[in-house]
Amino acid sequence: MNTFKTTSLIIGVALLSACGVSKKKYAELQGNFNQVQQQYNDLNKKLVGTESELSNAKTRISSLDEAIARERANAKELQDALSKCLSASNQGSVNISKLVDEINSSNKYIKELIAAKNKSDSLNMALTNKLTRSLSREEMGDVDVQVLKGVVYISLSDNMLYKSGSYEISDKAGATLGKIAKIITDFKDYEVLVEGNTDNVPIKAVNIRNNWDLSALRASSVVQSLQNNYGVDPKRLTAGGRGEYNPIAGNDTVSGKARNRRTQIIITPKLDQFMDLIDKTAEKPTN
Repeated sequence: MNTFKTTSLIIGVALLSACGVSKKKYAELQGNFNQVQQQYNDLNKKLVGTESELSNAKTRISSLDEAIARERANAKELQDALSKCLSASNQGSVNISKLVDEINSSNKYIKELIAAKNKSDSLNMALTNKLTRSLSREEMGDVDVQVLKGVVYISLSDNMLYKSGSYEISDKAGATLGKIAKIITDFKDYEVLVEGNTDNVPIKAVNIRNNWDLSALRASSVVQSLQNNYGVDPKRLTAGGRGEYNPIAGNDTVSGKARNRRTQIIITPKLDQFMDLIDKTAEKPTN
């Protein structure tokens, strides 16, 4: 235990003793605090790994777009070369046959890339439409659904999800979480990251040190609710907190702080099919 923690513990014991709190009660509080700290450390490690996977997924989708553009450019070059060969003498007949085969192969590959990307886009659109249609007008005031770069973001306000200043799920959040859980269950080829966010107002609560703790615990509460109450496969779920460090609005106004206090359910497609196609690109011989 470092000097700061030792000093804090001594001061804490003194204060608790002055207030009439027994050493046994203090030890119990200290034990609860250590448990929350360990939960926070575990959640933060898992968040770092998931954010890396999410970044890789976005990079893979970007690579697909680039691969499609390259193949289209290659197909045009081959078509131009074929046109020149057709205007030349019959001596180029062998080269013409080779160019035709390459053009056909390139066009087939482009179609595969486009089909894979269109499938992902269609699934995202179907997921988003199905979710928004299931939500009531009142729920839509607390839920924002967006698709950005092939990833579905469902942002939930803290007023709807949690009891004030707490990480416990409120009763009124159950119906909305149930609808989201139904969508997650229906779309099995997606991974789910639940990410807590806060404003910059310091938290004052027993066993919650700061906004990092609060955001991570809130995300963990949502994950456990999806698993325990709605049967979502926990292997697809990850919980993590970003504290006050991922704002979407300024914290200098009441409305800005309210927007920053949110929990995001981030749904990303499994990219096995995309990776197979990208591997094909890497293995494809260049001419």
